[in-house]
Amino acid sequence: MDNNFFKNLEKKTGVNMNDVFELANSLQSANFKDEKTVRGVIRRVSQIANKPVSKETEDKIVKSIVTEGKQLDFGTISKMINKK
Repeated sequence: MDNNFFKNLEKKTGVNMNDVFELANSLQSANFKDEKTVRGVIRRVSQIANKPVSKETEDKIVKSIVTEGKQLDFGTISKMINKK
């Protein structure tokens, strides 16, 4: 993709695209049946998005992914984070 696209996206969102790419790369080999891994991903997304996640919300997300087997993607986490 065009580098200007990512620069504009960074300006509009305040999210560093390098952080997003690093996170995406780390997700490729992650074990989403492991609670510790899922919590780490949630915390990293929260940090990148500059949106704090309460312990209660984190627990709900972890439960839905580890126990209930829901898919982990940015959209799912974003929706849960923004439900506060």
